[in-house]
Amino acid sequence: MRRILVGIKRVIDYNVRVRVRPDGAGVVTDGVKMSINPFDEIALEEALRIRERGEADEVVAVSVGPDETQQQLRNALAMGADRAILVKSDQRAEPPVVAQAFLKLIERESPLLVILGKQAIDDDAGQTGPMLAALWERPQATFASKLELKDGIARVTREVDAGLETIEVDLPAVCTTDLRLNEPRYIKLPDIMKAKKKPLDVTDLAALGVDAAPALKVLKFEPPPQRQKGVMVKDAAELVAALRQKGLV
Repeated sequence: MRRILVGIKRVIDYNVRVRVRPDGAGVVTDGVKMSINPFDEIALEEALRIRERGEADEVVAVSVGPDETQQQLRNALAMGADRAILVKSDQRAEPPVVAQAFLKLIERESPLLVILGKQAIDDDAGQTGPMLAALWERPQATFASKLELKDGIARVTREVDAGLETIEVDLPAVCTTDLRLNEPRYIKLPDIMKAKKKPLDVTDLAALGVDAAPALKVLKFEPPPQRQKGVMVKDAAELVAALRQKGLV
């Protein structure tokens, strides 16, 4: 079966203003709207379009995260994914861990293509796709703004610093999506009802044989400096110093 795996990450909705917790140990998530990472929505939309063109038979949405991530996977099913897989992780899963989890699922699912968003809007790491391609030892095409499949080859137009670059990679491969690849479809109420009957399998990192131990230790979160009168400052003293330097005080 020609299968496409699509990565789905649960993030704070892009319309929500992110607030750092008073103790600096993280960001406030209690009562905050959570959504599918926007770049992952683009990845899912592209997979659905490929299936609708008859170039794939099944689209599987995959996420590594807490149990609450089932809501985002149900939204992916409502968009049109055929089934979903949640790999449970109660702690923050770093890109190497997510890549290893995807590799284990690839060994089980044998996909034609794996599509991920180029980055997540929470950490902006952009590492999972390239790491997965390295572990899988398959080609990768990142920052895709156009994707075509034909005769076992993916032709990808990439957004690079100098403009656009078009490459061809042999399938199976990893592709990460850029903003201009497509516009994700809206979810309709009948699709939400249908999604409740679609399969959503739940496993965990231990069952896949993946070590979830973090390699990084987050010491502290800080909000970005506030802009005042065109000057980036962290506190009042820095503002006064900046204004004096400009001869304004």
